[in-house]
Amino acid sequence: MRLSPVVVAALLAAGCAVGRVGAAQASAAPQTQQQSPPAAPAAAPGALPSPPAAAPAAAPKVLFSRSSADQARPAPVPATDPPTAPVTDAMRAAPIFTSYDLDVHLAAADASLAILARLGLRNGGTQPLSILPLQLSSSLHVDRVSVAGAALRFAQRQIASDADHTGLLNETVIALPTPLAPGATLALTVAYAGTLEPATARLARLGTPEEIAARSDWDRISEEFTGLRGFGDVVWYPVCSLPALLGDGVRLFTEIGRQRARNQDATISMRVTEEFHGAAPTVAVLAGHVLTSAAPAVTPSASFPGVMRFELPATRLGFAAPSLFVTNAPGQGDPEAHLRVYSQPAAQAPGYQAAATLVQPLLTTWLCEAARQNLTLIDLPVAEAQPSEQGGALLLSLQAAEPQRLAPMLIPPLAHACFHSPRPWLQEGVPALLGNLYAEQTQGRGPALERLGASRAALALAEPSSPGEGTGQDLLHASDAIYYRAKALAVLWMLRDLAGDKPLGAALRAYDAQQDTAPDYFEKLVEQASGKDLRWFFNAWVYHDAGLPDLSIGHVFPSRSARPDEWLVSVEVANDGYAEAEVPVTVHSATTAVTERVRIAGRSSVSRRMLIVGEPTSVEVNDGTVPEVGASVHRRLLQ
Repeated sequence: MRLSPVVVAALLAAGCAVGRVGAAQASAAPQTQQQSPPAAPAAAPGALPSPPAAAPAAAPKVLFSRSSADQARPAPVPATDPPTAPVTDAMRAAPIFTSYDLDVHLAAADASLAILARLGLRNGGTQPLSILPLQLSSSLHVDRVSVAGAALRFAQRQIASDADHTGLLNETVIALPTPLAPGATLALTVAYAGTLEPATARLARLGTPEEIAARSDWDRISEEFTGLRGFGDVVWYPVCSLPALLGDGVRLFTEIGRQRARNQDATISMRVTEEFHGAAPTVAVLAGHVLTSAAPAVTPSASFPGVMRFELPATRLGFAAPSLFVTNAPGQGDPEAHLRVYSQPAAQAPGYQAAATLVQPLLTTWLCEAARQNLTLIDLPVAEAQPSEQGGALLLSLQAAEPQRLAPMLIPPLAHACFHSPRPWLQEGVPALLGNLYAEQTQGRGPALERLGASRAALALAEPSSPGEGTGQDLLHASDAIYYRAKALAVLWMLRDLAGDKPLGAALRAYDAQQDTAPDYFEKLVEQASGKDLRWFFNAWVYHDAGLPDLSIGHVFPSRSARPDEWLVSVEVANDGYAEAEVPVTVHSATTAVTERVRIAGRSSVSRRMLIVGEPTSVEVNDGTVPEVGASVHRRLLQ
């Protein structure tokens, strides 16, 4: 019996043998795919499979069905040539997704899935679109595409892109019934299926050892654990993207950020049905939202699998990739720590619960008295796997370790449980700030500044040499991680020095994501808490991208003051960059040190006279807190 891609898993009580659902779905629509360079599209027609054979007369026992009016099978596509127009990057960059509505069927035993996706798209380009290029993982194939029930012609081919763990994408080139004008919208239905198993091809191509590659590319569908992180890891939902390879500088990471920024206002809804034969799934994380189910819809037997359903109502996607995770590991929870751990075995759970307790005082001081949502930890099936934070969940390889060692990795997700912002630079920067504050608290200021400076070189390469030159991004519209994480951390650390710990903490605790509708909302909170005018700082570091300062020590003139033990030191500080900054200037003697903060506009210099007890021995400008084009610490010996 061959099952249709639309109506799946009708299991017959009369004793008919039923093949595995996922395998039947994957074979229901054989397609000829030509693996060729992107410039040579294959002529694979978008023909539809034949209708399924009629069921026996015996009354069926329906285990899972996705029949509805808009899922009705369209008429077969006429055997005409598929679209052959060349696909350009402008065509791939134009579509913006406004909604994802996904009916997902997982057959975990076969590592397979079948999805009916209803997509809302808008032409965000400047030219009409007569063809639409949709992409999926190379292990997935499209069975049909329709608009308002009418089937569309399409061709499929593979293109090279490391946005997927296979290193390839299946690009479906769809002929639209009428050109989609700039700004116009389209409601599209796409049915597709295939298998998703671990793949390390893209990292192997770079010479990465297999065991190391497996720690990074762990996405899969399996009985015990299903994890699909989305664009940049595995493209399990339709996208329109620019092909990018890992060896091509930061192009792939730029494209990941562009995808998130472009589609962050989209809504997403999911209905996930999983077949299982062993232990029932215990929890699902859909687009960052943690969902549990009290009992399976159908329990497994010797004749047919069990069925578990999870449903996510329409919600704003935000600055994230659509993701899907399901595990059957048992959960342990500690209500006071706002933490629930899903692991098999569960022996590691107490260590993480103790670690969460360790960092709670820091969270209370800076962000909130109690988390707005619980944190869910899910054990990954690969040892030493790369962790992944997904909304209210952290997926990682649980380990037996002292709570002090586990605490740092829990700070970002616990901070997200307390603090949420629609602005990526705050959403990602604030947890990074808490991580650095914890390092300062437990290890000292030196290690915290080392952590702060770890990404300075990469940030300096990304920043323009002068405003308007290069591809710099202001923080309000940043889509590259080097800006909304690394630069955001530096900006918040500088704000801490400018405003003070207590005022900045008060501003963060008072922050309300729903009220953040004006660009200067956060600025006003910090100004109100600190009593300082910080417009100059936000102009230089948040609202515009003026690059980085380029500081140096100019003339230094030490002289004795009227008092015998005091010296007057005149220090000139130059800024050859374009970004205005306030930096600490410190004069040292054998017995003491004096520090003053000096504000320096771009392309200028200032002089500051400082009194110190004892003969001055050295001058230091910046201590690593302000990122610069070059080194962020400048010293000059005076003896």
